[in-house]
Amino acid sequence: MQIEDSEILEKFNNPQTQELGFKLLLNKYQQKIYWHIRRIVIEHEDADDVVQDVFIKVWKNLAAFRQDSQLYTWLYRIATNESITFLNKKKTKFNSSFEELSEKLSESLNDDNYFTGDQIQKKLQKALLTLPEKQRLVFNMKYYDDLKFQEISDILGTSVGALKASYHLAVKKIEQFLLASD
Repeated sequence: MQIEDSEILEKFNNPQTQELGFKLLLNKYQQKIYWHIRRIVIEHEDADDVVQDVFIKVWKNLAAFRQDSQLYTWLYRIATNESITFLNKKKTKFNSSFEELSEKLSESLNDDNYFTGDQIQKKLQKALLTLPEKQRLVFNMKYYDDLKFQEISDILGTSVGALKASYHLAVKKIEQFLLASD
């Protein structure tokens, strides 16, 4: 039985049951958030670090959550922003462009002991790494997380029309990459 977000928030906002509320939130969302982050940062260790940062931020700010969006939308927004911040720090640390960082991440897929996908999945991940950051985010949220464009719009703060265009372009580029690599 899946617990409702309203019950999680009610428990979290009560000092006697705050830890239980947070534990329920983790049980419900931690795995989804991990995979959302993992598809952005690629490497398992990096994803683990970002997940920790996300849930520390959630712990500190959940009491101030205004409920003007759904809880998972708020969590995804934090996870997305933390992932982008992480990648930007990584680019700065290695003094590289987004394209160079994407190439390094693509190479690391081959050596990743935690990557359990088959060759087709690995090809798709490499194709995704050739996309501009926004297209990759939109594709991941639509394809893997099965979010509606309106939900993605709420998370990224971008119009639905622009997201549909980004998704369409991403699909075309992925198709071209996959056809060219056969």
